[in-house]
Amino acid sequence: MDTPALRLEGLTKRYGGQLAVADLHLEVPRGSFYGFVGPNGAGKTTSLSMATGLLRPDGGRAVVGGLDVWQDPIAAKQIMGVLADGVLLFDKLTGEQLVTYAGLLRGMDRSTVAERTEDLLRVLGLEEAAGKPVSDYSAGMTKKIALASAMVHAPELLVLDEPFEAVDPVSARTIRGLLDSFVASGGTVIVSSHVMDLVQRMCSHVGIIAEGQLLAAGTVDEVRGGQDLESRFVELVGVEGGGEELSWLRL
Repeated sequence: MDTPALRLEGLTKRYGGQLAVADLHLEVPRGSFYGFVGPNGAGKTTSLSMATGLLRPDGGRAVVGGLDVWQDPIAAKQIMGVLADGVLLFDKLTGEQLVTYAGLLRGMDRSTVAERTEDLLRVLGLEEAAGKPVSDYSAGMTKKIALASAMVHAPELLVLDEPFEAVDPVSARTIRGLLDSFVASGGTVIVSSHVMDLVQRMCSHVGIIAEGQLLAAGTVDEVRGGQDLESRFVELVGVEGGGEELSWLRL
């Protein structure tokens, strides 16, 4: 049996007296396009931050390609590319400089970095913006340049926290095309999202989390069980509010 691209074993995190993630167990198969979904505040970002070595768990462990993220962090991070939620970029650099910097930080030689940076900017439609400071980029362009920085070292696993949030449809299609190609070539992608339709169309596997607990995991077809994914998600997570009408809103 192949070693999973990512295995989470009992990950737990508390903030004060609040349990944010509770004994999370999850396996992400190699070569899968894995959607990690849940409502806002479900624990998605906390879980992925622990899985990628950005946040130390209170319990449990994360294993990437057979490497413990916290016992062997350098080797584990060499095979990961991470697009974290809310992380600020060095936006005074140009797009080309930012991707180049990311590659050099990984210890890559300059010629390889230059070649891959050019390739990524071309595929992501950022050639004309390569010389502009990232601070001048739109939301979609910023996501794309951050993705390029996460991919320049050719990782085995990409972990992307809300990669399509605030992204226009054209940029979203471009990003998805690159991710599809990455998976087709043998890579593994994990994306967090709360957009069920996107996950159902894009992903091969899905895990549903709410209130820090994993409610379901498997292939998309297994989890949705004949329903559309959004209906299954609502069935598992529940509906916020009472759904009652407000008479004063009637025209």
